[in-house]
Amino acid sequence: MTSFSFVVLSLILSLHLCAGQTPAVGTNKRLICYYDSQSYLRPGFAEMKLSFLKTAAEFCTHLIYGYADLNDDLFEISSLNVDLDMFYYKEIISLKTEFPNLRIYLSIGGDHDNGQYDAGKYLKFLESGKDKQNTFIETAIHLLKKNDFDGLDLAFKLPTNKPRKVHSELGMLWKKFKKLFTGDFIVDPDADLHKQQYTEFVENLSGVFRNANLSLTMTVLPNVNSTWYFDVSEIYKNFEYINLFAFDFLTPLRNPEEADYTAPIYLRDEENRLPHYNVEYQVNYWLNHDCPPNKLNLGIATYGRAWKLSSKSGISGKPIIHETLGPAEAGLQSNISGLLSWPEICSKLTNTGGTGYKGADAPVRKVQDLEQSYGNYAFRPADDNDEHGLWISFDDPDFAGVKTNFLKSKHMGGVALYDLSYDDFRGLCTGAKFPILRSVRGHL
Repeated sequence: MTSFSFVVLSLILSLHLCAGQTPAVGTNKRLICYYDSQSYLRPGFAEMKLSFLKTAAEFCTHLIYGYADLNDDLFEISSLNVDLDMFYYKEIISLKTEFPNLRIYLSIGGDHDNGQYDAGKYLKFLESGKDKQNTFIETAIHLLKKNDFDGLDLAFKLPTNKPRKVHSELGMLWKKFKKLFTGDFIVDPDADLHKQQYTEFVENLSGVFRNANLSLTMTVLPNVNSTWYFDVSEIYKNFEYINLFAFDFLTPLRNPEEADYTAPIYLRDEENRLPHYNVEYQVNYWLNHDCPPNKLNLGIATYGRAWKLSSKSGISGKPIIHETLGPAEAGLQSNISGLLSWPEICSKLTNTGGTGYKGADAPVRKVQDLEQSYGNYAFRPADDNDEHGLWISFDDPDFAGVKTNFLKSKHMGGVALYDLSYDDFRGLCTGAKFPILRSVRGHL
C-alpha cells in the first residue's frame, strides 16, 4: 500500500468512527443553557423532567439553574422552592457524572424573585454596606459548596428603563415641548451611586469566590440600562463571562398599544423607533466600553411575544402594528399571557386548515425576514368584533442561527439560550427535540 493510499484509508476510517457522534462546541465558544426549575412543576406536556434535560446537556457547555432568591430582610441567598430544590439540586448536579465537562451554576434573581417585581430590593442591597453584603457572600458560598455548584450567576432585577409610549404626531411635538421644561424622566436618581456600589460589591464577591474556587458570572436582564448600573471597563474582569439578554425590547405588557420586533439585530429606523432597541446597539455598548468580546455571550430567547390585534390594527401585519389590545392569550405550555413557547408558535404556523382570511379558523401566517436583520413575525388579522387577532414576534431555529453568525462576526464568546423549557424539548413540531438549541450548536 502506498503512503498516499494509507493516508486516504486512515481518513476514511477516522470519519467512519466519528459518524453519529456529536461534534464538540469549538473550544473558544460557549453555549450557556438556562433551565427554569419552575418548568418541572408545569402540568402535562409542559413539564420538563430531568430526562429531557439530559438530551439538552449533550449540547451545552454550561447550565444555569434558576432561580435563587435574595432575602430582603437579612440579605441572604435562599431557595425559591425548598421542597423542590432540596432534592432537585442533587439531580441537576448528577448530570456531571454523564457530562463531566458540563459546568453548572445557580442564578439569583431573574424573573422569579419572591413576591411582586421589586427592583428596589436590589438597590437596598447595594446600599446596605459591606458587612451585610458579606453575609450574602457567606450564605452563597455555603449553598453552592453544599450542593456542588460550580459558581453563581448574578441576574439582579435592577430597575428597567421606561417603556416606549405611543404618541401621535401632535403628541410627539407636545412631548418635545414639555421636555424643555421638565427634562427626561429619571428612573433612578441615584444611579451613579448604585453603579459605584455594584462595582465595589462584585469586586469583593469575585475575590472571595476565587479563594473559594468558585466561578462568578453575570446576566444583564432585558431593559436594564447598562449605562446606569454597570461600569463596564471595571466590572468585566470580575466575571468569567457576561450574558447579555438582548431581547424583549418591546413586550405586550410594557407596550400594550403597539407591536413590533422584540429582538431585532439591527435598527430599522423608520417610524421613530428607539435607537437602542436592537442587538447591535446593546453589544456595541459593551464592546465600546472595553469589554473583551470573548467575555460576552449573546442572549437568544426560545419564546416569542404575542399581541392581540384589533380591527383597527390593519390587515398587512407589517410592523409597527398600532392600536393593539395588549397581551394575547396564554398558551397551554407557557401559561403566561403574551408569551408563547417555540412549539406553541410552531403549532399555530402549521394550522392551515382554515380558508377564511379572518376569524378563529384562519391560519396564522409567517412572514420570513429575508434580510436576516430583524426577525420573523406571524399574524392573523382581527375580525370586525376585535376577536381572533394575533401578532407574534419570534426567533425560530433558522433565525437563532442567523444571530449565532452575528455574534461570531463580533468575535463574542458564545450564546446564552433562554430558556430550555421553552424550546421544543419533546419534539412536538418536527420530531426533533430542542431544535433551537441544535441550530445554535450547529452554527457555533
